[in-house]
Amino acid sequence: MSQSLDAPQRLTTTHWLILFVAVLGFAFDIYELLMLPLIAPRALAELLGVDPMTEHGFQQVFSWSVKIQTWSAICGGIFGLLGGYLTDRFGRRAVLTWSILLYAGSAAAAGFATSAPMLLVLRCTTFIGVCVEFVAAVAWLAEIFPNPKQREWVLGITQAFSSVGGLMAAGAYRLAVAYADQLPAIYGEHAAWRYTLISGLIPALPLIVIRPFLPESPAWKAKRAAGTLKRPSIAELFAPSLRRTTIVTTILFACSYGAAFGAIQLAPQLVPGIVPELRALKPLREKVEAAVAAKEDSKPIREEIGALLKKQEVVRGEVQTYQELGGLFGRIALALLAVVIVSRKGLLWLFQVPGLIVFPLAFAVAGTKDLNQFKWLLALCGFCTVAQFSFWGNYLPRVYPLHLRGTGEGFAANVGGRMIGTLGALLTSTFRPFMPGENSFQQLAYACTATAVLVYTIGFITSFWLPEPKPELEE
Repeated sequence: MSQSLDAPQRLTTTHWLILFVAVLGFAFDIYELLMLPLIAPRALAELLGVDPMTEHGFQQVFSWSVKIQTWSAICGGIFGLLGGYLTDRFGRRAVLTWSILLYAGSAAAAGFATSAPMLLVLRCTTFIGVCVEFVAAVAWLAEIFPNPKQREWVLGITQAFSSVGGLMAAGAYRLAVAYADQLPAIYGEHAAWRYTLISGLIPALPLIVIRPFLPESPAWKAKRAAGTLKRPSIAELFAPSLRRTTIVTTILFACSYGAAFGAIQLAPQLVPGIVPELRALKPLREKVEAAVAAKEDSKPIREEIGALLKKQEVVRGEVQTYQELGGLFGRIALALLAVVIVSRKGLLWLFQVPGLIVFPLAFAVAGTKDLNQFKWLLALCGFCTVAQFSFWGNYLPRVYPLHLRGTGEGFAANVGGRMIGTLGALLTSTFRPFMPGENSFQQLAYACTATAVLVYTIGFITSFWLPEPKPELEE
């Protein structure tokens, strides 16, 4: 009997350990990725030796933030693709284990960074570990739980913890800020951003203890032992039987990431445009620079900036929380629906079609004038978009043969998602100068709308060519 028809397994202690490691890995994937927006302003200001209260210092910090985000995504995409190949070549468990150790160790080392370039390099290696871990974990789980319904449930529920990771990152930063003075000094200071980065070491600690009890994928191990495991090949992804699958999934993965990076991740930057009093930050920074140049007292202006910055960070935190909660519920909804809806196209459309409606309402309407409406609509944007990330984790293991699962998933996720999809932010910045609006924040809101509608439209049209999984590939 084929594996795909096997009855659901009774969960043993080993299975629960596997699920625990998967949950830990997926949660800390997003924990690591969403940590940068929280710690970057203070970390880069300190490492660059600039005053973020001035316009020059603010621009320096912003420039380096973009540089770190861009290069980490590129490196993650390149090495994530290589990680997919290594997953098929050397096994799921080994690559999964070492990738978690890589990103946890890199994140902890980043807490001791002494320069902006050093932070950039360590964030790149962190991103590499995250990208590789995703591919290895999905292939591993899919093959340990071969029963279709049980597999869909396991992949859906474990990936749902990715969104929990975003909430954990915000919570960890708040704790670091609150208790920094009570923690051991690093380079003679108690910087909260350093402790937040070091907390990324957490997933490695239980893994060191649990690793000896983790089994390899039974299907991969059996074929390797029998000598029937074929060598993976990127070229084989474009063989006639797989070409359509590879091209379509890569485009659709890019569209999912394009909406996230071209709109959702930029949502916190719209806050000053929605809360009118925050628009005073830029002219106040210019006043500080003028006062410093004239050797005048700038303390009252700095205090005013500080109060506005505190309010800005509070509101941005609220915005990010809403989008993360929306994403969490989207992943849970996907996990539940994936078990009962047979058609993969139909399942994807349940999130694509509402997204085409919700994004314009969130960014073009509420994103220019109403904070409360914006937060709730942004949660719906997260619901529709983040659920698609879980969709790919469920879908991709079913459309590639065993010896190509890691390679196929790696290509779609890293070339499509992380190398092409993350360019959604660049597309939005390109659109922005041509958008209408009374200020740059409104222009950005309309540009986010344009990018989201464009990639969602491309994704919806492309989905008509999405192949339904073939049972023989799931064996």
